[in-house]
Amino acid sequence: MSTRTKRFILPESEIPTQWYNIAADMPNKPMPPLNPQTREPLRASDLYPIFAKALADQEMNQTDAWIDIPEAVREQYKNYRCTPLVRAYELEKALGTPAHIYFKNESVSPVGSHKLNSAIAQAYFCKQEGITNITTETGAGQWGAALSYAAKAFGLELAVYMVKISYEQKPYRRSIMQTFGAQVTASPSMSTKAGRKILTDHPNYQGSLGTAISEAIELAMSTPNCKYTLGSVLSHVTLHQTIIGLEAEKQMAMAGEYPDIVIGCFGGGSNFGGISFPFMRHNILSGKKTRFIAAEPNSCPKLTRGVFRYDFGDEAGYTPLLPMFTLGHNFAPANIHAGGLRYHGAGVIVSQLLKDKMMEAVDIAQLDSFEAGCLFAQTEGIIPAPESCHAIAAAVDEANKCKESGEQKVILFNLSGHGLIDMASYDKYIAGDLMNYTLTDEQIAENIKELDTMKL
Repeated sequence: MSTRTKRFILPESEIPTQWYNIAADMPNKPMPPLNPQTREPLRASDLYPIFAKALADQEMNQTDAWIDIPEAVREQYKNYRCTPLVRAYELEKALGTPAHIYFKNESVSPVGSHKLNSAIAQAYFCKQEGITNITTETGAGQWGAALSYAAKAFGLELAVYMVKISYEQKPYRRSIMQTFGAQVTASPSMSTKAGRKILTDHPNYQGSLGTAISEAIELAMSTPNCKYTLGSVLSHVTLHQTIIGLEAEKQMAMAGEYPDIVIGCFGGGSNFGGISFPFMRHNILSGKKTRFIAAEPNSCPKLTRGVFRYDFGDEAGYTPLLPMFTLGHNFAPANIHAGGLRYHGAGVIVSQLLKDKMMEAVDIAQLDSFEAGCLFAQTEGIIPAPESCHAIAAAVDEANKCKESGEQKVILFNLSGHGLIDMASYDKYIAGDLMNYTLTDEQIAENIKELDTMKL
């Protein structure tokens, strides 16, 4: 190992005191979400029955670029932040690339992923409002695990609807949530009207994030003193995640470099926005030319092959109508092991940024993602979550382009979580039992045709 500096860590005093709200600086603001009943532009007060008021206000805030982090949240952050920025020297060497590759290691949080950054904030704001119970959905279980930890920290009761295929594929994530005291239910379930309808229509349905969201919202709406919390997609979630990029900005300065390319895996947008938006503000305000790449699975290609439409964030149509790149809220994703990326749509901020060509998107095949993840594990000593493997694969691709061109670009990606609880998926990859899933243009067109009939 070289004596060159590999890890960059900020002192506790340098942990950010504010989150960054990119919506305030965007040249083109996102189109307004619509109230699902009236089809009129959404107001923050429309969200109060579902979300804590402070979170609803954050969701609709397009004027304040900086939002204060409450001291109680910051104290919880100090348990694991600042997370390391790491120069991936061994990966660079294995690739033979002149590129400098850095990764922000969010896997060091108590629950092993970046999801805790927003879970702590959402639990805090619910507690401050006097709420006693919260509900949520989870795909791969990363968000459910994070919120279970945060709910216990603030004395809240939590009910989690976990996508059924992940409930079966990732039993230890379920165990983690239960260890922290959460109630976990496989979705779709017979405990809600939305779940019963889906199971009646499709008895063997393995679930989706859209389904789990419907069930969690329904339970929140029917339970006294209960609110719903969300792990991605919405703007207030991405706001909380910007602590990742804000730290990385200071750490890149410690390294004496600035990224030419910033990469994050993409499910709903919180991980990608968290690492990207603080750097993107310099493109907007100062004319920087950094490229931003969202890496999604090619079996769920809403950014690369979806359409920009108003659509629901859930399958039953309980959420506001969001202006998003989408595959349709009834989209049934393939049973890939990157469960956190199996979502039909993108957040409104990311969708507008993609529409305005301020960012790019690539789709990654499942086998390519695991190949990149294994290379990363063998060179850097960290087994990445299947979701994070997509960001790694995109970073490897960009590094290989640098090898071909001879350019010495600086690449930064977010390692959103570790894969130590995902070893069953690695077992399947090593045994040759995983496969790629592809969608035809006809399948996508069939799924989104319903959007053209929606009355807005």
